[in-house]
Amino acid sequence: MVRNKGKGLRLAVITAVAGLTLSACGGGVDDAASTDAGAGEACGSYSIAMHAWVGYTASAQVVTEVAKAAGCTIEQVTLEEAGVTYDAMEAGSIDLVIEDWGGGRWKEWADRGAVVEVGDNGNVGLIGMYVPAWMAEEYPDITDSANLNKYADLFVTDESKGKGAWYEGPPGYTTIGEKMVSANKLNYTIISTGSEQALIDVFTKAAADKTPALGYFYEPQNFLAKVALARVNFPKNDWTDAGEASGLTDYPSSPLMKLASKKLMDANDPFTKIVKNFKWTNADQNAVAADIESGTDPAAAAQKWIDANKDAVASWTK
Repeated sequence: MVRNKGKGLRLAVITAVAGLTLSACGGGVDDAASTDAGAGEACGSYSIAMHAWVGYTASAQVVTEVAKAAGCTIEQVTLEEAGVTYDAMEAGSIDLVIEDWGGGRWKEWADRGAVVEVGDNGNVGLIGMYVPAWMAEEYPDITDSANLNKYADLFVTDESKGKGAWYEGPPGYTTIGEKMVSANKLNYTIISTGSEQALIDVFTKAAADKTPALGYFYEPQNFLAKVALARVNFPKNDWTDAGEASGLTDYPSSPLMKLASKKLMDANDPFTKIVKNFKWTNADQNAVAADIESGTDPAAAAQKWIDANKDAVASWTK
């Protein structure tokens, strides 16, 4: 994630975001999922930020379908997971971030009243550097970051310029990779993968071909149930805000947060209740995400989970 630093830049982004045409990824009341949640209560029109990983899609789609069934009109807007999303909330173009990995980066916007911290969504996020499981079996000490330079030659590729290849997360993801390489004096070259799918492709190939790979990854992510990875352990983290990380230590384990607009929280309508009460587990998210990745339409995957978990859904609408 990249923090916006200049006031001029923030105002420019707000102006651009204010002119966004909301994409009609989520339908209105006529498309409502089959549940009586919130029946009889008026509900407004809201927009949900959509960020570029399938777990986020799973959470956002379930909330979308439940909200539509409660009579709300929901639009989904694709934005990078970065300061631009918070600026969009300040500009009034976004009402909800259902899963934020920023570790408190939103505080600047919250202090201005643009973002309201609603609480955690039940998912616990853990970012880190990983290798395919076969490498940890063959080289047991490779999961200790102190030994990464010892194995750097294994990770050399055509694009890594004689150093080990360190595959990073896509732009917009929370990362301290460059700090880690620099602070720990690691003999590795940062290589941007560009997308979540590219990261998955790197590890899928490395596992299938038994070739070395070192890359950024995270959980919850249903891919980990398909391809086993081993986490490389750095010293216990000394930070919560990535902007303040020394680079010497690991990523923290962090509850993933719900962020809402003041408009949404002040409305106190069915969608406000759903957002306040929504909470599920990493396993829940992974189940929906796995269906989406297998080709199921996100709305259908969400509805499948909703139909199988009616008690949980009912608790969100009270």
